[in-house]
Amino acid sequence: MRRITIAFLTLAWLFATASIASAREQHASDVHHDGLAGTFVEPTGTAPHKGVLMIAGSCPTDRNGNSKLGVSAGYLEQLADKLAASGIASLRYDKRGVSGSRALVTSEASLRFSDFVGDAESWATWLGAQSGIACVFLLGHSEGGLVATLAAGKVHPAGLALISSPGGSMATVLTRQLNTVPMTGALRADALTTLKQIENGKTVANVDPKLHNLFRPSVQPFLTSMIDIDPAAELAKLTLPTLIVSGGKDLQVAKSDYDALTAARPDATAIRVPDMNHVL
Repeated sequence: MRRITIAFLTLAWLFATASIASAREQHASDVHHDGLAGTFVEPTGTAPHKGVLMIAGSCPTDRNGNSKLGVSAGYLEQLADKLAASGIASLRYDKRGVSGSRALVTSEASLRFSDFVGDAESWATWLGAQSGIACVFLLGHSEGGLVATLAAGKVHPAGLALISSPGGSMATVLTRQLNTVPMTGALRADALTTLKQIENGKTVANVDPKLHNLFRPSVQPFLTSMIDIDPAAELAKLTLPTLIVSGGKDLQVAKSDYDALTAARPDATAIRVPDMNHVL
């Protein structure tokens, strides 16, 4: 719990909330917008409130930060509770293709990274239009940090928070991960070759079944749509207040990612939490 509290208190500090009276009281409601399902949390107390749009990371991650691939930390739900305790409203949502937003993806092969960016832009506009919301911050976790960064250039939020977010392209991140995860030398070579072909815009029809989670043919168009986007370069284009939080025990996002993001925005508030893992 200490690891989670450090990150959440940092967020509350950035958002500069002044009152935490009636901290444990909140109203949460299920909301639907443009085919997406989410949870809108409003703290008690006098409005207007600052609002935070929380954007989940990669894989089939739901609004609470859980995934059918084995993640059940519920970190986004906990974050919403902590923000409400500081008088800050939040909106978190199921990614398209997941849980309540499942119907938006009828074919995995048709999905593009720009779809996720568009969803974040749409939700940010929705949140900003709610009565009692004074301004909107974007918070992206992991891959959601890149979504938030790209969306920020369109919706111009009051601030941006990047939590455990990559600082290099997907090609860079996957290359690093493939070079470090346990696998046979032959499978690693096959995976790196497949990645390079996708990076070069090619479709790889015959993929080893052991690599289907990453490179099955139906997911390759999505990878191609975002594989060369540079998060640090995109962040450098922004001038809005920014918070960058990274964990020393994160096995998915490295310190080099944190360093790239902080170098891109040396004016950002940057926090490195030594004992924090990828799910806070």
